[in-house]
Amino acid sequence: MYIGVDLGSRTVKMAVWDGERLVEHRIEPSGFEPHRQAEKMIADYRAKVVVATGYGRHLAAEHFADAVITEIKAHARGIFHEFPGCATIVDVGGQDSKVISLDAAGRVSNFQMNDKCAAGTGRFLEIMAASLAYTLEEFGAAALATDREVQINSMCTVFAESEVISMKNRGIAREEIARAVHSSVADRLAGMLARLGHGGAVAFSGGVARNPCMVELLEKRLPRVRVRVPELPDITGALGAALHGAGM
Repeated sequence: MYIGVDLGSRTVKMAVWDGERLVEHRIEPSGFEPHRQAEKMIADYRAKVVVATGYGRHLAAEHFADAVITEIKAHARGIFHEFPGCATIVDVGGQDSKVISLDAAGRVSNFQMNDKCAAGTGRFLEIMAASLAYTLEEFGAAALATDREVQINSMCTVFAESEVISMKNRGIAREEIARAVHSSVADRLAGMLARLGHGGAVAFSGGVARNPCMVELLEKRLPRVRVRVPELPDITGALGAALHGAGM
């Protein structure tokens, strides 16, 4: 067994690869000590190699991991396994967003990161959903329920939340505000992709890829480009780490 562990800012993801296929995966909250959470998750497996990625990868290396790999390389491995030949990745996690270019062999050729503020991340969407009294699962569906939206001018989480509160107090419909929030994130991601350049297909990884509105709005901003989402987008990094451990 080869285990990949992605110690992220919000959750810890585990992928177990038996040399031919993904046989198990788990997602748990990171908690205060994500490396302890990861140790619990892998305790029932006799792994040949454990590879860690994500924010907590170096802490994992101090305690249990045999090797580490950057998130960018891990997502490249995971996506290229799912979609061979895919040249561009959008990865939106809890605290950052990335766009990654791959060469014909699946190696990272270029990337851009937004890691200086919460704008365009899962945390931004989480805060905006709470401000509108939606769960994350409800948020994307609500935004898809309307084509009409208002404009959100700020991508700073603090100021955007103030705008949302002001809109609510003016009687603007919740779903219209939800749509505007999603559109602002999609605009930011499309801008990152435009600066990096992209081909005919873009793979969307990370937990935010489960949001159907984000997928639809991003695709609308990329003419003639198909946005592809793995069956398990949350564990792409963990899968890539496991594949790295297996030497694939």
